[in-house]
Amino acid sequence: MTDEEHGFATEQVHGGFQPDAGHGARVPAIHMSSGFLFEDFDQARDRFAGTDDGYTYTRLGNPTNADVERRVALLERGAESILVGSGQAAATIAFLGVLQAGDHVVAARSIYEGTKGLLVQNLGRLGIEVDFVADQRDLDQWAGAVRPNTKAFFAETIPNPKNDVLDVAGVAGVAHRAGVPLIVDNTLATPYLVRPFEHGADIVVHSASKFLSGHGAGLGGVVVDGASFDWSASPERWTHLTRPERSLGGESYVERYGHRAFVVFARDVIASRIGPTPSPFNAFLLRQGIETLSLRVERHSANALAIASFLEDQPEVTSVDYAGLASSPFHDLAQRYLPRGAGSVFAFTLAGGEAAARTFIDTVQLFSRMTHLGDVRSLILHPATTTHAGKTPEERADQGIDDGLIRLSVGIEDVADLVRDLERGFAALRGAGREALLDSDAERASLEHSVPGTHVIAEEL
Repeated sequence: MTDEEHGFATEQVHGGFQPDAGHGARVPAIHMSSGFLFEDFDQARDRFAGTDDGYTYTRLGNPTNADVERRVALLERGAESILVGSGQAAATIAFLGVLQAGDHVVAARSIYEGTKGLLVQNLGRLGIEVDFVADQRDLDQWAGAVRPNTKAFFAETIPNPKNDVLDVAGVAGVAHRAGVPLIVDNTLATPYLVRPFEHGADIVVHSASKFLSGHGAGLGGVVVDGASFDWSASPERWTHLTRPERSLGGESYVERYGHRAFVVFARDVIASRIGPTPSPFNAFLLRQGIETLSLRVERHSANALAIASFLEDQPEVTSVDYAGLASSPFHDLAQRYLPRGAGSVFAFTLAGGEAAARTFIDTVQLFSRMTHLGDVRSLILHPATTTHAGKTPEERADQGIDDGLIRLSVGIEDVADLVRDLERGFAALRGAGREALLDSDAERASLEHSVPGTHVIAEEL
């Protein structure tokens, strides 16, 4: 493809493609090889020295994975990306590429529970602290949380399950005034709905298992660098990027790579040594999904808006958390950042609490009861007893996770069929009656929130 700029749909199909010189295959091959041959002694030496760009070992790079990396970077309008084994791996690599012991992160409270646990438990054990902003719309709260040792801001463009859209430019402005990068998880929006780099973000991460893939058949994650943050402005804050490195002949990463210092360090020092390498087969599946991304997300978003509008009219529903609705407190941000649609992951709350949620979820037939997001199939889940089960009732209430709250990930099926399936759930509620939802004290007791002492999955998988 030429260097001229193309439309999104064209780039998702053709972007980053390198022709197969050996056989002329139009679809890039799946290179299921742990290592790669060297032609001779000198080529092996040059590849390890970095003067030959060829491949050595799949943990360090693979042509199938590289094809996906080029395409995602292009779609996000980033400079370079790193493909890893999952979204959690992507967040980990991004954080460890910036942070070290004694550093501090300011993050939105509404972020995914798995990332929250990563920050609090895993990175906390390494001496990294985090403060959470309760109202991410309040830029003063972001500014007020900054400390002298703050090294990064983190948030999601469309958080799950409350659909409280991020003011990317506003938060980026606060981060940059504090001299730190803004890392944004763009999983639920995808670059089709919003490109965070265009609004001031510095690093973008994805759980590629979700909308980028779309089919729910494999895991993957991506770290994308915008190459816009000036790591040399405060060299004492980013010593891992600005101090001389023996492996670079005495140069620092900033001296050798300039604004690309972060992504090179994250790839060569963090990802390559921790080793969250995706299978080239999973990379192939991800690439196949990306080629239809715009078509799917457009349908996802249209279906979600229709369903949210339907839910808003139901008497059993006390609230619908969807920024695409005019009634949403985040509708103005959705119009500003998400003109193509507000995504398809959102929540609604039933007046009957957990009992009503149980009846509703057990009645629907087309919606799949499972923990996943961004699938072509529509999914349904009860956060209070699954993803947020490890929280106290007070903590859930503080986050707006009511006992009657149900999360939907709306797929690409015919919307009339989806609405009919939801109507089946409401018919069950109306037929049972609120007082008859629980048939016995024993059943009522079985619905109470409890945390087993042996093992709890307190996050989205």
